[in-house]
Amino acid sequence: MTFSDDQILRYSRHIRLPEVGDLGQQRLSQARVLVVGAGGLGSPMIYYLAAAGVGTLVVVDGDRIDLSNLQRQILHSTDRLDQWKVDSAALAVRALNPDIHLELHRERLTADNALALIGSVDIVADCSDNFATRFLVNDACFLARKTLVSAAVLGFEGQLSTYRPHLGGPCYRCLIPAPPGQSPTNADAGVLGSVVGVMGSLQATEVIKELLEIGRSMAGRLLVVDALEGEMRTVRLKPDPSCALCGKQPVLTDLDIHRRASHAAA
Repeated sequence: MTFSDDQILRYSRHIRLPEVGDLGQQRLSQARVLVVGAGGLGSPMIYYLAAAGVGTLVVVDGDRIDLSNLQRQILHSTDRLDQWKVDSAALAVRALNPDIHLELHRERLTADNALALIGSVDIVADCSDNFATRFLVNDACFLARKTLVSAAVLGFEGQLSTYRPHLGGPCYRCLIPAPPGQSPTNADAGVLGSVVGVMGSLQATEVIKELLEIGRSMAGRLLVVDALEGEMRTVRLKPDPSCALCGKQPVLTDLDIHRRASHAAA
């Protein structure tokens, strides 16, 4: 494709990077990214992918904006309270970069829609805030053979990794085999808004790296951030041969476990 003069100026700082260049920027403009969640992590993720010129953002979120969200969810604003988060995200993105195509889904990711949504994109960014969705995204990405960049934040701490078991790396279940029973949430334990911003920005960086196939992937590594101590460390992750999803004898071969869980919750 050919960029207009305005687009060349908009993306000039990217194009000057040897790792990106004209071809890399064109690649970004043709990419499709699924962002699961338009909240704390999704806010910087969506903003930076839009600013970077990622051509299509498929955004899935079934929540409306609450006043308690605004401490960290920078896509949204006070005058948009009670609006759908995906609609608010669209307003912010269109004001920032009209080049971006948006596909908005005012719904939660479920076992019934996950494979269709994930199958339609190049890469998935999990910006959800609960274990049930993280496991669903992981399992669906494995079944669809899509790369997943996942982050999580609680309090002053964050974690980030890239999962691509279809290329021989570990999946999220290799790190955490099953959803924990009782676990604290940000609503219970609190979270520092700026830490969410840091992790969402790092997550956007990893998505861009994967799309451009540059740098060292976070696949097989877990980044752990402790903002209170001012420390970051990386932990090696290996595929678990006994993993129920991607191991040598998998027992999870579809999304039925998630369907049963959603029906039980209902």
